Amino acid sequence: MSGESLNPESHLTALPEVRTRVPLPSVGVFRKLMAFAGPGFLIAVGYMDPGNWATDLAAGSRYNYSLLYVIVLSNLIAILLQSLSIKLGVVSGMDLAQACRERFGRKTSIFLWLLAEVAIAACDLAEVIGSAIALQLLFHIPLVIGVVITGFDVLLLLLLENRGFRYIEAIVVTLTATIGLCFGLEILFSRPEFGLALKCMFVPDRAILHDPMMLYIAIGILGATVMPHNLYLHSAIVQTRDYARTPEGRREALRYCNIDSAVALTIALLVNAAILIVAAATFYRAGQHDIAEIQDAYKLMSGILGVTGASAIFALALLASGQNSTLTGTLAGQIVMEGFLNFKTKPWLRRLVTRLVAIVPAVAVTAIAGESGTARLLILSQVVLSMQLSFAVVPLVMFTCDRKLMGEFVNPGWLKALSWFTAVVIAGLNLWLLVQTFR
Repeated sequence: MSGESLNPESHLTALPEVRTRVPLPSVGVFRKLMAFAGPGFLIAVGYMDPGNWATDLAAGSRYNYSLLYVIVLSNLIAILLQSLSIKLGVVSGMDLAQACRERFGRKTSIFLWLLAEVAIAACDLAEVIGSAIALQLLFHIPLVIGVVITGFDVLLLLLLENRGFRYIEAIVVTLTATIGLCFGLEILFSRPEFGLALKCMFVPDRAILHDPMMLYIAIGILGATVMPHNLYLHSAIVQTRDYARTPEGRREALRYCNIDSAVALTIALLVNAAILIVAAATFYRAGQHDIAEIQDAYKLMSGILGVTGASAIFALALLASGQNSTLTGTLAGQIVMEGFLNFKTKPWLRRLVTRLVAIVPAVAVTAIAGESGTARLLILSQVVLSMQLSFAVVPLVMFTCDRKLMGEFVNPGWLKALSWFTAVVIAGLNLWLLVQTFR
């Protein structure tokens, strides 16, 4: 049986929320599906966070619907990588951070932990700024004060964790539904060309081969989509279900968890596509081809569409997106620390430290440079995330391709080839993006 070579107590180092087990019904496909549903939505929020908004807005306003296929491609890559993360957690009983600690030396584990912490801080920074911008747009709260407010909001939300992990999942699903509803309304207001948009989702535009800016934005979409902390988080939270720790039980858990993940990531795909489509139907159609900052989109949206409240709905979706992402980011932070270092901290202390790491630079930049500084900081956070991604993807592919670790659940030959090809492509594209950004 797979997992015999592992430390049987390794999973006990996971944070308390993950050690709780959600009971599963003994019969009924739909009931089991509902019981397994939830972790995928916690992961999906990372694929529609404020860090993705700038690239989607830039793509839609500059190139109309042409880059929609890049969002589809990014989503397929996400589904592949998250399925590997699910497999590692369900089969081995460890999350990705714990597996790295088990398989690599202490120095390597500490190095990977530091990189993961930098990635989480960068991601949290984008959420802090995104939420602060939304508060400014909706309630005219100064950016600096908004940043401070967002530093403590997630602590209030996480007070519900003592009532069970399902409450956290319920909050995330509710906020995700809010984002979807808001952009559903924006789609109705903007009246896009659905036929052209549908075609662009599946037919690549050859112009990308000779337009450096189009290629740059496309890689930006790819780089901003797959988040390193999601791979650590997903491999941990799938263990919250009380499935039988037997080959048959793991096989069933893999099936339902992958359905949950695919459905949630498809919703994330629709939200990202909606952002780009709204930008194209609103700004590209109006000749506003240089919209890349969230504030600019907000200021112009109601006027161009002629719909009172369109800008407010846009900002509300941004606020929900930021709140969602901070919730999952702080969970990932604790999983990473406890997984790599086997070091436990009180949940409130760990989350406060995570928030402070993001707030300090955000407050400094917003106080000194204002809105233009926050825009640059958002871009920098995405570059930092791109730099860290391969350090999570490569170990994940290594572990799920290791027969000694995975046993009968080891990746088959075709999946090994596809996984390593994806890892190489991600590393190459993110390296190119990094070079171009600093140039």
